[in-house]
Amino acid sequence: MALVFRIAMQLVGLLLSLLGWVLSIITTYLPHWKNLNLELNEMENWTMGLWQTCVIQEEVGRQCKDFDSFLALPAELKISRILMFLSNGLGLVGLLVSGFGLDCLRIGERQPDLKKQLLILGGVLLWASGITVLIPVSWVAHVTVQEFWDETIPEIVPRWEFGEALFIGWFAGFSLVLGGCLLNCAACSAQAPLAAGHYTVAEIQTQCSCLEKGTADPKV
Repeated sequence: MALVFRIAMQLVGLLLSLLGWVLSIITTYLPHWKNLNLELNEMENWTMGLWQTCVIQEEVGRQCKDFDSFLALPAELKISRILMFLSNGLGLVGLLVSGFGLDCLRIGERQPDLKKQLLILGGVLLWASGITVLIPVSWVAHVTVQEFWDETIPEIVPRWEFGEALFIGWFAGFSLVLGGCLLNCAACSAQAPLAAGHYTVAEIQTQCSCLEKGTADPKV
């Protein structure tokens, strides 16, 4: 029963981490970190991401323009690009390392200590991946709130608001953090004797060989 619970915790943690990693990649390239609705022209909406700005018009459709220079971007967008790339890399390595540490995988089953270390390392990498997603998403959201309530900007000027990518990024970050914590909890829990079946088979084979040699008890 303990083995089944341990394996289930590992699988749930790995699936949550995989979901968070996929959503993190989507967040990186989705041009909806900020939304801008024009009151004067309700048929025109603006969106901004880490790589481009888009305008959506009912008659023309979507038109996007990439940012001309990385150095000309605001600080939060520049740092967000770097952290999102770092998060995607950490998530990929964490998933691969955690996969080799799963108890249900027969590779390295005679080395439980090594599998435990791989599982812990993968959980830490996935946890770090989640944190590096939450930092840029929360930073951009904080700057958006500050600019929205900035009293120095005239009220007639349109304000940027939260885009869908921010909510996807928050969900991705919490999924990665929770998945990494579950993997670490599963690795640190009491390990069940996975190789008990191998010992039983080996003991039977030893008894059979001893009987063939005429010895009644192999321990004698």
